[in-house]
Amino acid sequence: MQNFLAAKMRTFLTIIGVVIGIAAVMVVMSVGTSAQNMILDQIRNVGSDLVAILPGAADDDGPPASTYGIVVTTMKNGDLEALRKKSNVPHAVAVSGYVSGNNVVQYKSYDKSLTFQGVSADMLDVEGSNIAFGRFFTSAEDESLARVVVLGAKIAKDIFDNEDMLGKKIKIGSQSFRVVGIMEERGATFAANYDESIYIPLQTAQKNILGIDYLNFIRMKVDDEKNVEQTKDDVRTVLRSRHDIADDEGDDFSVRNIASALSMVNNVTNIMKYFLTAVASISLIVGGIGVMNIMFIALSKRVREIGLRKAVGARRRDIMWQFLFESMIIALIGGFIGFFVGLFVIWLAWVAAMQYDIEWDMIITMQMAYVSLIITLVIGLLFGIYPARKASRISPMEALRYE
Repeated sequence: MQNFLAAKMRTFLTIIGVVIGIAAVMVVMSVGTSAQNMILDQIRNVGSDLVAILPGAADDDGPPASTYGIVVTTMKNGDLEALRKKSNVPHAVAVSGYVSGNNVVQYKSYDKSLTFQGVSADMLDVEGSNIAFGRFFTSAEDESLARVVVLGAKIAKDIFDNEDMLGKKIKIGSQSFRVVGIMEERGATFAANYDESIYIPLQTAQKNILGIDYLNFIRMKVDDEKNVEQTKDDVRTVLRSRHDIADDEGDDFSVRNIASALSMVNNVTNIMKYFLTAVASISLIVGGIGVMNIMFIALSKRVREIGLRKAVGARRRDIMWQFLFESMIIALIGGFIGFFVGLFVIWLAWVAAMQYDIEWDMIITMQMAYVSLIITLVIGLLFGIYPARKASRISPMEALRYE
């Protein structure tokens, strides 16, 4: 400790390196796990009785090409109608097609570019959403390309403030749409903010605004969770037949449910979490180099001490253990402080999440304490070995003649 105190600034900077490394690893482990849990919980809340059909082929464990922004046009309105037939998919209770686009929304002084969704009249039943005021559009309005719109709670307030909204007309692009309903508040997820959604009839969106004849995806509600796998098989049978896919050819679509989505998202988030942990661990290497550096400085200033100890009977391993012990002490001090700094940052992240009404778990486990202890010991040991070996090999005679 006297040697450390004799070089206070060098010792402080060395310890800071370890502190930052340990705190960074702890924060990434905790925040990464919390974010992963939040995403998975939001997916679970969508419902375990939903099946999604996306255009484009995919491996069982991977997402289809359409999720990467690649436009795939293989899924048509005829597919949607075929999937609605009870004879084709007997366990489906509601089916909705989806397309989306972006356009300028105008009402009086309000003028903003927003994302809208074209959906089927069954969307409420599929997603379990409710109308707060007015109504949702009907299948007849969808087929007749009616220019009606249903607004999310927040976007309705942003556009109309405290005005009576129902029956008013807003412009989406160059076309006027009559507001027929306002959705109940539903909140936001990592994927979408439902309260900022704009819904118009599916075919109106396709033909009058987007100028397309395909669907972005289809979502289907199943009568019972236990019938999900059978429903997925039925969907594959119907679509393979409609798309004239031979028995030895792969699908040009992907069928997913919540269980497979959870597994896929869990794999992706795990990869991201471990990658970020690895990146944070780079700061530990910097801290370890600092430990090695200060031990070399200590070695250069204690050559006579080493020679004297060897002259009175100290063995090489005694000298080696002395330097290893000192490097591990520095690392442990840094690890101890870094652990509590990490806890503080994790707490701050939780407080910030609460301020924005984000459902955030403050995850602190004994595993973090064990990992912090093991990492600090490993840093002290690995980065102290070389200086310790070099110190143990100093000749007593040369050391006593030093200076």
